[in-house]
Amino acid sequence: MKTVINRRNFITASTTLAAGLALRLGGGLAQAAAPDKKMGKALINDLPSEQYLNQIKEAGFDGVEGGVVAPKDAEACRKTAEKLGMRIHSVLRGWAEFNSKDKAKYDSSYSRTEDALRSAQAFGADAVLLVPCRIGGMRMPKPWEFMIDFDEKNGHISRVVQGDNTPYADYIAAHNHATDTSREAVQRLIPLAEKTGVVIALENVWNNLWVEPAIFTNFVASFQSPWVKAYFDIGNHVKYAAPEKWILSLGKLLAKLHIKDFKLNPAEASGEGSFVNIRDGSIRWPVVRAAIERVGYDGWMTIEGGDCSLVEHSRRLDLIIQGK
Repeated sequence: MKTVINRRNFITASTTLAAGLALRLGGGLAQAAAPDKKMGKALINDLPSEQYLNQIKEAGFDGVEGGVVAPKDAEACRKTAEKLGMRIHSVLRGWAEFNSKDKAKYDSSYSRTEDALRSAQAFGADAVLLVPCRIGGMRMPKPWEFMIDFDEKNGHISRVVQGDNTPYADYIAAHNHATDTSREAVQRLIPLAEKTGVVIALENVWNNLWVEPAIFTNFVASFQSPWVKAYFDIGNHVKYAAPEKWILSLGKLLAKLHIKDFKLNPAEASGEGSFVNIRDGSIRWPVVRAAIERVGYDGWMTIEGGDCSLVEHSRRLDLIIQGK
């Protein structure tokens, strides 16, 4: 069976979804957001000191996303966080090279991911953010040109745009190779994930892979494992589809959320834009919050990037959680 994904205008999709969610959830978007629900607020810091944890706690945060560190250091950090009533809830493993033809690079990526799972276990975290690989260096469609046809059984794409796809043959081949090699590597990692009690949370971030909600959802779901889920960054894929569409597609596969904003700029030659502080970009946060509520996600919301003060970051995140 094949699935075709149609690219829609960002603003139109957002507006339509806003109205639909409001109706289905029985009221306005503020109601849908359930502002009294407690969600974890976090920042990113590889190995936060007691001083840092105290600072962010005072600003209103509940925890941190850590890095890949020695288990003994992670254990010490966990004890410090617990003493303060805080938590290291996940580990940012980041980029891997599971599609590399260089065995040494593949092996290094695999070993580093094993280290990340062990770090997470020592931190007391329940997930590792993993970007399996990236592709590039060949001709690719513009974000608005994608119309992907893929096989649900193996995730292989056969078409990326309407009309002649010959110019994108290299992209299609690289995409399918990356899908196969990533699936093999992650499948091998599942036993360690289960042993450590840590979910492998897959993220596709500016890596030119799985660029529409349906194909990324299909890839994550293909593992058919509770130890493989999605780590979705709300600001990363705005150029391809409105973030609420990604959230509604992923649904129960969501393990974690990164909170980030992106300002679309159609006037740019690339038709893309730039990252900005949360609530300063093109994301319709009440609509996104309603989608989060719709799929039943009530976990951690971790801010990535931005140059606001700790207090201002916390205030803005509170508004997002409140559906404002």
